[in-house]
Amino acid sequence: MSAPIRYYYDLMSQPSRALFIIFRLSNMPFEDCVVALRNGEHLTEDFKKEINRFQRVPCIHDNGYKLAESVAILRYLSAKGKIPEHLYPKYFVDQSRVDEFLEWQHMSLRLTCAMYFRTVWLEPLLTGRTPTEAKIETFRMHMERNLDVVEEVWLEGKDFLTGSHLTVADIFAACEIEQTRMADYDVRIKYPKIRAWLKRVRQSCNPYYDVAHEFVYKISGTGPQAKL
Repeated sequence: MSAPIRYYYDLMSQPSRALFIIFRLSNMPFEDCVVALRNGEHLTEDFKKEINRFQRVPCIHDNGYKLAESVAILRYLSAKGKIPEHLYPKYFVDQSRVDEFLEWQHMSLRLTCAMYFRTVWLEPLLTGRTPTEAKIETFRMHMERNLDVVEEVWLEGKDFLTGSHLTVADIFAACEIEQTRMADYDVRIKYPKIRAWLKRVRQSCNPYYDVAHEFVYKISGTGPQAKL
């Protein structure tokens, strides 16, 4: 019997949280290899040489095979039969719809939510410099253009992003959007469909969703049940 994969991650990282939830929902055993990004553990030469040449998380080691990038990891483990089909379909038509979202979100929802988070919360923490209101407004506007698409296109007439039930697309998207809580942005105020959808995603993924987002809840001061 082969050893479980080694999963290198930090729950501060959005895609790390997504894979953590997916692995737990899939009942897939893995070895916890937590990497403290805040301490720069990923920036050492040993990490680059031994763990991940790109010096990022998440990544996995599977019996000597090293793989980075969250969607590549997802597809690799799905091909090995580790991810159930209701989360990531094998039938090409259903899979392509999930892949459509994963490809769309990377340079749209993920990028703009992450840049808003970095501008409002992370960079001031690291540098001690406060961004201008104009800069914050610019990144908020870029982010909300993509949140508009989620609200008006992806969730149009559906309970979940790609159909009637939860898939990995929902988990990846929810983890990106939840990150903005730490930048004092409450997506629930302006987007009623996203608000209801996030509630469904959380209910479908718990208890693992709340475990993965414990740090987000703590830093933002807004627990999962917080009222508007």
